Parts: sequence; structure tokens; C-alpha cells
Amino acid sequence: QVRLVESGGGSVQAGGSLRLSCTASRDTYGSVCMGWFRQAPGKEREVVASLKSGFITYYADSVKGRFTISQDNAKNTLYLQMNTLKPEDTAMYYCAADWTSTWCRTEGDFNYWGQGTQVTVSS
Repeated sequence: QVRLVESGGGSVQAGGSLRLSCTASRDTYGSVCMGWFRQAPGKEREVVASLKSGFITYYADSVKGRFTISQDNAKNTLYLQMNTLKPEDTAMYYCAADWTSTWCRTEGDFNYWGQGTQVTVSS
């Protein structure tokens, strides 16, 4: 069983920055899918960004140009640098991973999930 542990959430004012981290209990080398999802109260969980094989990136339109996903295989860790945060970015953020999927953009593409870390952006 793979374990994903997120950290780095918190409360910031609009325009601020946060960096989320997610450490996996399994090597992240090779054709692994890793991603960040978020779920705001009363809304469905949505993809924020994903990374395939360490270099193929995908970003939701709402975060393009503000968020950056990256991966450090030496540390088995996925990051999400979030800049110019907006109140609408407030949500529980989840890390996800899968070692067999090829698409890496929907919830169904990921078999392993972290427990979530809260991000709150105030105006």
C-alpha cells in the first residue's frame, strides 16, 4: 500500500503564496502520474495540476500562470507552488499518484490519495 503525506497548507491573504509538498512511500521514478486535486465546500473535487513521467504537465485553466507543479525523485516528493492566491483557491488540496495510468487528468486515473491539506485564502 502506497502512502502519500501532504504538508504546507495554511491561511494566507489574497496575493500571497504557499508551497504544498507530498511525499510518497514509493519511488516516483519512471512513468508515474502524480497530481494535485482540490475540493471546496459544496463542490466536487477537481484537478488542479498533474505531472506524468516527471515532465508532462497539465494545469487547470483557473491556475495556469499562477501555480507550478514539480517533482523531486530523489525525495519521492511532489510540490505545488501556488502564487498570486485568490479567495476562490480556498479548498482542501489532495495529492494523488498512480504507477499505471497514462492520462493523469481525472480522479479515475489515480489510485492513491493523501489525506488532504487545507488552503484558506482571505480577501
